[in-house]
Amino acid sequence: MEEKKKTPPELLLPESLDTIFSNMVRVSHTPAEIVLDFAQMLPAQEAIKVLSRVVMTPMGAKLFYAALRDNLMRYEASFGEINIPSGTSLASDLFRSVHPPKNPDNPDEAS
Repeated sequence: MEEKKKTPPELLLPESLDTIFSNMVRVSHTPAEIVLDFAQMLPAQEAIKVLSRVVMTPMGAKLFYAALRDNLMRYEASFGEINIPSGTSLASDLFRSVHPPKNPDNPDEAS
């Protein structure tokens, strides 16, 4: 009896699908779900708006974690190690050199 090779199903991306950039994700959970809230964190932002929420089963999240880990290992093998900044917080390391724009009427004051 011949064994059929399984091929993954085709992944269809609808034209209306929005692509977002996220530099922050909040991970939370309930006994039955893992919740990933993707957002953009910008300097001097008082509130952070969640742009997309993904809810997964714990098993799905663990499989996602394994796939992400494997892809990061392959990425680093091709492009070099990803160095995570050290310091007081990742946010301060990423945004410490970003300052609000200057007020043209008073250069010593932010607008």
